[in-house]
Amino acid sequence: MNHTTIIRRPDDITDEMLIKVDEIIARRRGTQGSLIPVLQETQEVCGYLPVFIQEYIATGIGIPGSAVFGVVTFYSFFTMVPRGRHTVRVCMGTACFVKGANETLNRIQHEYNVEVGKTTEDRRFTIEAVRCLGACGLAPMTVIDDDTHRGMTSNKIIDVMNGYE
Repeated sequence: MNHTTIIRRPDDITDEMLIKVDEIIARRRGTQGSLIPVLQETQEVCGYLPVFIQEYIATGIGIPGSAVFGVVTFYSFFTMVPRGRHTVRVCMGTACFVKGANETLNRIQHEYNVEVGKTTEDRRFTIEAVRCLGACGLAPMTVIDDDTHRGMTSNKIIDVMNGYE
């Protein structure tokens, strides 16, 4: 018996995004080692790589969907779940923790109703607790996107995050 699975397009993947993905695929089709660059560019366009997009890319470049899935799940910089426009990384290393990083993280979770490792409902922020950011002299610190915020406290964090739309 032959089973065909139809993968539904997520509501947040627009026609405009698919047009851009088609352009990415067309530009790189037939180039050796093109899968990772195609995935990276597509993730920039869509924000994440749901199974629908993985299958779309596989069809577009002529490889099995399982090969695309294998690459997406192997590399940590790819995500299959929606991410926020901004990534908030709260350092939980010893120096930061001792100086109150846990309270900062709790405040973020409470104010934005989001768990660590998850994204806010409006897809504005993805929250991460990281082991160490390697800048203990700035403790406690938080990095939002590529911006380092030193001496971050539970009282300051919400004002800082409100500066990111």
